[in-house]
Amino acid sequence: MIEVDNIHKGFGGVKILKGISAKFLPGKTSLIIGQSGSGKTVFLKSLIGLHTPEEGFISFDGRINTNFTTEEKRQWRQEIGMVFQGSALFDSQTVEENVMFPLKMFTKKTNSEMLDRVNFVLKRVNLENANKKIPAELSGGMQKRVAIARAIVMNPKYLFCDEPNSGLDPQTAIVIDNLIQEITQEYNITTVINTHDMNSVMEIGEKIIFLKNGLKAWEGSSEDIFRTDNEAVVDFVYSSNLFKKVREAYLNETK
Repeated sequence: MIEVDNIHKGFGGVKILKGISAKFLPGKTSLIIGQSGSGKTVFLKSLIGLHTPEEGFISFDGRINTNFTTEEKRQWRQEIGMVFQGSALFDSQTVEENVMFPLKMFTKKTNSEMLDRVNFVLKRVNLENANKKIPAELSGGMQKRVAIARAIVMNPKYLFCDEPNSGLDPQTAIVIDNLIQEITQEYNITTVINTHDMNSVMEIGEKIIFLKNGLKAWEGSSEDIFRTDNEAVVDFVYSSNLFKKVREAYLNETK
């Protein structure tokens, strides 16, 4: 579990996060949504330790990350998987080399042991026999699956995804959403996703946190978001006529 308690963060005298508290549970997909400038990116970077809160704390299964020793921080980083926007694969390396990279960085496994683990996670994301391909030979969806394989190769406790569906067509985005949710549940990972994709919100939003102007303005599930009367959430989520119609149909059915 990740617990965020009243964190504040600013830059150059400008407050970006203004006292956000939240809990993220293992085995659940938690989504962070909000308009540009709402604080989503700073919040995610604070969770993964790239920013240090000026007030409040973030704890991982009861361990406050700002209190870690150097060795504890190294261990904690091995427990984190990250799927970057745009996948962030090494262009000159093969799929196998990309996925093996964290194992080489953080473990003392033999090459045979690393290869076994790489093959296991590639099979899990349905990319068997893609080991020797390079990113340029892969579709956007396949590249994203390689990024997911790399993120889970260390068997992480915590998985962070930054706009995982960016640049993908709607059908491929659904495949990636489902894969992330399946892996989260299968391995009981605490997963936090920054997204602007409302399809993701509706499909896999087991917990949704809506940020506005650096504050947590709303929290609930994908079912709750259909029923909410929070004006800021309604304006943001249901700006599309399609989603408005879906919401209206849902509300009519549940009257």
